[in-house]
Amino acid sequence: MPRPRHRLVSTCVGTVTAGLLATGAALAAPDEEAPKGSDTAMGAYLGYGPPGVARIPYLSHWLGGREIRVGHTYLPGDQWPGIEGDVTFLADWAEWRRARDDRMFVLNVPMQARNEDRVPDWQVVQLIRAGAEGQYDRHFRKLAERLVALGVPDTVIVLGWEMNGTTYTHRCGPDPEHWKAYWKRIVTTMRSVPGQRFKFDFAPNRGTDAIGWTKCYPGDDVVDVIGMDSYDQGPGRTFEEHVSQPYGLQQHVDFAKAHGKQISYPEWGLFRNGDNAEYVRQMLKWIEQHKPLYHTITDYCPHGVWRCKQNPQSAKVFREAMGEHKPAEPTPNVPTPPVVPTPPVVPTPPVVPKPDLPTPQVPTPQFPTPAVPKPGLPKPEVPKPDVPKPDVPKPDVPKPDVPKPDVPRPEAPKPDVPAPQTPAPEASVPPVGPAPVDPAPAPVEPTPALPEPEPVPVTPSPEVTVPPPLPPEPSPEPSPEVPVPAPPVLSPSPLAPRPQPTAPTPTPTVPKPEPKPQPNNSRQWCLPLDFGEWLNGFFGNQSVCFRFDWGKDSGFWPF
Repeated sequence: MPRPRHRLVSTCVGTVTAGLLATGAALAAPDEEAPKGSDTAMGAYLGYGPPGVARIPYLSHWLGGREIRVGHTYLPGDQWPGIEGDVTFLADWAEWRRARDDRMFVLNVPMQARNEDRVPDWQVVQLIRAGAEGQYDRHFRKLAERLVALGVPDTVIVLGWEMNGTTYTHRCGPDPEHWKAYWKRIVTTMRSVPGQRFKFDFAPNRGTDAIGWTKCYPGDDVVDVIGMDSYDQGPGRTFEEHVSQPYGLQQHVDFAKAHGKQISYPEWGLFRNGDNAEYVRQMLKWIEQHKPLYHTITDYCPHGVWRCKQNPQSAKVFREAMGEHKPAEPTPNVPTPPVVPTPPVVPTPPVVPKPDLPTPQVPTPQFPTPAVPKPGLPKPEVPKPDVPKPDVPKPDVPKPDVPKPDVPRPEAPKPDVPAPQTPAPEASVPPVGPAPVDPAPAPVEPTPALPEPEPVPVTPSPEVTVPPPLPPEPSPEPSPEVPVPAPPVLSPSPLAPRPQPTAPTPTPTVPKPEPKPQPNNSRQWCLPLDFGEWLNGFFGNQSVCFRFDWGKDSGFWPF
């Protein structure tokens, strides 16, 4: 009795095993037949804000009325206010999501500001560790509160996407351990907000890239969905290589199953190989077999199939596979007269007049965010004060007309030089008759005896204040070697007055009285004595007069 039972049990076990093997084989490779639609939530990235929301019904119409269940957008990663959700377009997406219960809102959230600024690895390490210490918790708490306030608490948050690459500042490679700690802090902070029901999607790039993405996995307790971004590019030249390569599509599916998580494809599309319809066909087969939570094709050039007109073959495959196919109604069995055979009618979707819609251009999203400086602290453009250099005029100090060292003549003349009181001719020739009157009375006082050289200072008189020398002028100090003044040259012609030296403080110069010229028949000749300007000012103007009698009776008349 027990043997039949054992045989029956063995038969059942073998049947189940064979079924499991067949199921595993089905997971390993896509079916040969093209999929006829899928129950997986499908969407496309069509733009950041209101333009992206507005394009959804047109994409649905292009697909024959298929419902677009996934709305996908990104928060800007240049400044922290954008990461906090302080952007107006979130309200537009929240309104679209609330319109139907079966819709899904997918939001990519950066983990760092300046997320696309090519920040070097050493600085990324500092930012990751600062986040792991909780320095950025407040930003993500504000984001969670805003999403709950907008009525989308069940948003799927693709946090720190493509972290295994090199493009973004929130990359994992420079410090994987602290990066995982930072992810946990963000998730814990956002889950602490009352009313939230967020799902956190861990979505690396397909392939190894800079680091194997499993080394960045933060843990099952803080991950709800394991996604993957997969474009038609290396590593791998064919779709089969995309499946079998290390950290490729197959390892993604196996890893998610081992951790009990759903999978997703937040970003996929064409890229390096142009209009590759085979890639689109194979990717749609893979999605149909493995039933991800959602998938969204990146629909702009060069990745897209609807708005990018340079990929017509891929667009055709995508439209046939994802379009809404309605079966034709059966023809009633009523006897009819024989008719000419006609080609079979292929069931096609009802012809709906297609609006002549130009391909909308994706405008650059306008984020009404305050101009908050980036963490890199850009240098403020402080205008340099245009301080004019003070045009300090050089003091226009009038250069005193200081005579050269020979003018002051500081040396006193020898006492015996100016002593011509009694000329020799007057002593030898007695005057005849009354003395003629000097026709040019000059203020000549009796020549006093010359004072001793005691009051005459050798150095310049203290009354003459020599101004301090200017930088470009030579020092006005008198030369120690002053030549002895030459004796005055006796000449019958009157001497012109010499200019009086000017002191530093300009004073009016009183010209000397010029002696009147002597008449031709004058018997008296007076010669002015010139002892220099300084001594003349001390003694006054002096002169020596000679009287001659050249008459016939004088004895000197030669004729």
